[in-house]
Amino acid sequence: MDIHYLEQLDQELSHQRDSYISLIQKENGMNPISYIILDDDPTGTQTVHGVPVLTTWSKVSLVEELTKGTPLFFILTNSRSLPVDAAQELAFTIGKNIRWASKETGRDFRVISRGDSTLRGHYPQEVTTLEKGLGALGHLKIMAPAFFEGGRFTLDDIHYVLQGEKLIPAGDTVFAKDKAFGYSASHLKEWIIEKSQGTIVADSIHSFSLTEIRDKGPEGIAEKLKKIPRGSTCIVNAIQQTDLEAFVLGLLKSRVPYIGRTAASFVAALGGITARPLLTGDSILNPEGKGILFVVGSYVPKTTAQIDHLRTHTRAKTIEVDVEEVLKTKDRLPLLEKIGEELEARLRRDELVIIYTSRQLITGSNAENSLAKGNTISHFLTEIIASLHQLPRLLVAKGGITSSDIATKSLQVTKATVLGQVLPGVPVWKLGDESKFPDLNYIIFPGNVGEENALTTIAQQTMIKTKP
Repeated sequence: MDIHYLEQLDQELSHQRDSYISLIQKENGMNPISYIILDDDPTGTQTVHGVPVLTTWSKVSLVEELTKGTPLFFILTNSRSLPVDAAQELAFTIGKNIRWASKETGRDFRVISRGDSTLRGHYPQEVTTLEKGLGALGHLKIMAPAFFEGGRFTLDDIHYVLQGEKLIPAGDTVFAKDKAFGYSASHLKEWIIEKSQGTIVADSIHSFSLTEIRDKGPEGIAEKLKKIPRGSTCIVNAIQQTDLEAFVLGLLKSRVPYIGRTAASFVAALGGITARPLLTGDSILNPEGKGILFVVGSYVPKTTAQIDHLRTHTRAKTIEVDVEEVLKTKDRLPLLEKIGEELEARLRRDELVIIYTSRQLITGSNAENSLAKGNTISHFLTEIIASLHQLPRLLVAKGGITSSDIATKSLQVTKATVLGQVLPGVPVWKLGDESKFPDLNYIIFPGNVGEENALTTIAQQTMIKTKP
């Protein structure tokens, strides 16, 4: 199947061509609550703008946002980098804190567990444990992994990843071979059963087909939702944003309690957030800084191709971190200092610098060991950035774990604001006053997003001179 099939199907099926956003905004206004998005890595902010991101889940911080009546905010958990037991413990703690803060402030809420659009992550463990912490047992569970900015579509309950012009079932992609979060099924009902090891049974999984969403509309969706047994899982098919908007409007009208496991496109629909123009280089550069810094930890083939393109088409200076050397070296301080000194000098010369991990994939004997090795590499990168004194004009981090660790550990961010996107699916944060570099614009570039020239495009937008 290719993308042209979806375009043809979109034309053939009956569909409201206008956005439902204004109606969603009206529903949200009639029933004001806070949508709390738990993001298992920082890339989930890739469809929103003007919303806060917290890197802490303390009762104090939650009470502050709920007291202010913040309509939608993110909590960065970075749980995808944790072993499953730790991720579950974290989900329970956050859920319990949210429930306490809601009672303290009298502000109601709904929670979305924002997960990877290529189906990697601690599912269903995070959702089931989060339910317990929230006291939300018996809520409907919404499964909506469609993410159009990244080329992820769900049709006939099969989740697809766009590669070139071809739609590849997710189970046939490199993402499904992930050592920590691998899977085989592309059909979401089968995937849910596979990931739950059979604890979620087929009879408890329901589906909203594309035809159903478009023919019945929000009113029909609401009526069906009311009849689905509590505690069930609902798969949402969608090939464009208005499909998700129709479902969200039906969900709001139904008033059924729910918890979501979704990708980023669903979040924008739920919050009634309209699209805005992409940010440009002029609006994201810090005039007091020097140099542009790209930090790349993601190892997927898409990222490697983007690095190669950037190196070929710009005057970028490269610093490679040898993964094998880092893992085998007990005293890493000399290596850390050597790389840090080179990075500092290049930025002070106002250069475009790429610091990246060597491209070979180093895996462990099992999922937990693979995560541990990945975290060791990420920790080394964060130490380099933490030692940095020179404020860059712009900082770009490529990869979920990498961008999260740099934000929280290197830059000491506790709160940021999502300004928007510099490319589709690539968010820009403005860092808070408490951070290492206040007001720095920080681009969080997902490892699995973007065409081959994506990093180069950002470099060109920031007015770095390209090769003749």
